[in-house]
Amino acid sequence: MFDADLTVALIKATVQIDQPINDAKRMVGTGFLISVPRKDGTSETVLVTAAHVFEKMPAPEVRIGWRVLTPKGWVYTPQNITIRTKDGPAWYQNPNQDIAVIPVTVPAAAKDAVLPESLLADDQAFAAAKVSAGDEMMTLGYPHGLSANVAGFPILRAGRMASYPVMPSTAFPTFLIDLTAVPGNSGGPVFMNGGAGKSSFIAGVLIKQVEDGDQRLELGVVTDAVFVRQTIDLMLKAEAKGDVPVNLRVQPAAPAPMHTPGGATTDTKDMVPLSGAVEGK
Repeated sequence: MFDADLTVALIKATVQIDQPINDAKRMVGTGFLISVPRKDGTSETVLVTAAHVFEKMPAPEVRIGWRVLTPKGWVYTPQNITIRTKDGPAWYQNPNQDIAVIPVTVPAAAKDAVLPESLLADDQAFAAAKVSAGDEMMTLGYPHGLSANVAGFPILRAGRMASYPVMPSTAFPTFLIDLTAVPGNSGGPVFMNGGAGKSSFIAGVLIKQVEDGDQRLELGVVTDAVFVRQTIDLMLKAEAKGDVPVNLRVQPAAPAPMHTPGGATTDTKDMVPLSGAVEGK
């Protein structure tokens, strides 16, 4: 049972993912941290994001925007991780949905920010909470690479569930929320915080915006959290067979040729436009 305020907990668990393109611009996405239990009683931490966030970042390393609480307050302390090698991607990707997970080593000072896998909803959680059209959902991210403050915390936004029905996830793998999704939000968690006595859980991952030609419809597309669970299961099975993409390393981030948090992103959208049907390929 998760007793803490999920909003604050997810703010702490959500991080900026970025990669410089040139001296003035960078690609930006959002991810969040989940603790995954293993059968041997240990656990590992994975970074969850939209798969296209990694796919569109061409360099082998990205920066993860850790934040550390010091006696003087919160400090933004990004580090680099490897996302691809000469052998290919180092992340695990869902075969049918825009979801990726990658194991990460979290700095000791930030380990308390990691959230349990049990917070990822499935169809049973949706049914128990009677999730339906009109329910409020919240999301966290870095729109256009902007942060809520110099400490690098994400920006919180809210919208209404704009789809019906939303179950089962096998038939409806994505749903819509009524909010403006912009570059930098991709990969952010979408969640319900029911408050005291009500269900709080991560409902999915924001993956893209809806557009009709050049017209934005002010709608975000969310992939159901059950596919995050599915991707984690694929990762665990691969690890059990010894099929680990790369021995990920964490190193101090090199001086970046751009200002972070905040700053300009590339002109290339990090969210794939959706034209026509909601269930895009």
